[in-house]
Amino acid sequence: MTTLTIDEIIEFGKQAGLEAFNYPELITKNAWEKIGIFAKLVASEAIAKEREACAKLADEMTMPDWVNEQIAKAIRARGEAT
Repeated sequence: MTTLTIDEIIEFGKQAGLEAFNYPELITKNAWEKIGIFAKLVASEAIAKEREACAKLADEMTMPDWVNEQIAKAIRARGEAT
């Protein structure tokens, strides 16, 4: 899985209106580590939900069932590989 950079996390924090992200130099190393873990958890869950939504679309495609199953299986397998 691709990880977010500190700069991206800071920008998202600012966009969310989190005041602390206007002063990233004041955030402790321990806090940055926790923020990084939080960002990875959120991203991982969002990716998993999007992957499953794509697989469900593949299940519903108007193609032979075996093709739909193979596409959905390939999409779901990407989640197992990460």
